[in-house]
Amino acid sequence: MKIKQIKIVCLHFSNPICAFLCKGQRIQRNGTNAKKGMVINMNNTIKELYERRSVRAFEDREIGKEEKSAIIEAALQAPTAGNMTLYTILDVTDEELKKKLSVTCDNQPFIAEAKMVLIFLADYRRWYKIFEKHCSDVRRPGEGDLFLAQADALIAAQNAVVAAQSLGIGSCYIGDITENYEIHKELLGLPKYVVPAAMVVFGYPTAQQKERKKPTRFKASDIVCENTYSKEKADRMEEMLSYHTGGLSGRELSEWIGRFCKRKWNSEFSREMSRSCRAIIDDFCK
Repeated sequence: MKIKQIKIVCLHFSNPICAFLCKGQRIQRNGTNAKKGMVINMNNTIKELYERRSVRAFEDREIGKEEKSAIIEAALQAPTAGNMTLYTILDVTDEELKKKLSVTCDNQPFIAEAKMVLIFLADYRRWYKIFEKHCSDVRRPGEGDLFLAQADALIAAQNAVVAAQSLGIGSCYIGDITENYEIHKELLGLPKYVVPAAMVVFGYPTAQQKERKKPTRFKASDIVCENTYSKEKADRMEEMLSYHTGGLSGRELSEWIGRFCKRKWNSEFSREMSRSCRAIIDDFCK
């Protein structure tokens, strides 16, 4: 494995990966005692994962055929249940279709401006049809098959995202592709047992997007439980959110939670997503 030396300030000594990368040196989470410019060994894959952030503004620069092919081929190398590849990838090249998707996916214009748009579809149709052709007494696909195909599609999508990052190409997941199921089903020509799992838009990030600070992630010590689920950890959510928001507490934190709830949890798009996903399950399993 090729190892690259880089300079880094680690802010999360409680993270096992950081502890490994920092060769066990204790570095304060807030960076107070961090040795700025300390040299550690980090392989390129982990480095890309740490640096990757969502990109929603792109340069007016096309993604080359070789780069596009490399991203798609990387997606196909993803782990897949039984080596079945339970997904199909739609390469959206029609500009009018991209514009329509930018509206149906919660009115986000940057979708239409992306240089590459891939939709990952959970797809059990291929296997079901071949089973029907060659086998007798074939059961119809059900909820478990849908969940498995969704997982396959999402794993492939993440492979594409990581591959793009390694090529200097930014990306952004568009979860809203699971909204408006009936519209997207018709728009994308989806047959029975083929449903949207994820959409990812790609492009070279603008200078502003490159410089934008990556949002703080939760600490591994709060997210990882050993062997069984820890309600005690989950009940420390306010403490976790204080860290997550850069130190908000008391009334400020409560107000932040209220705004976030209104913007995400209680939003119209969230309600529509729940309705649409129920329609997906009903249509797939009926």
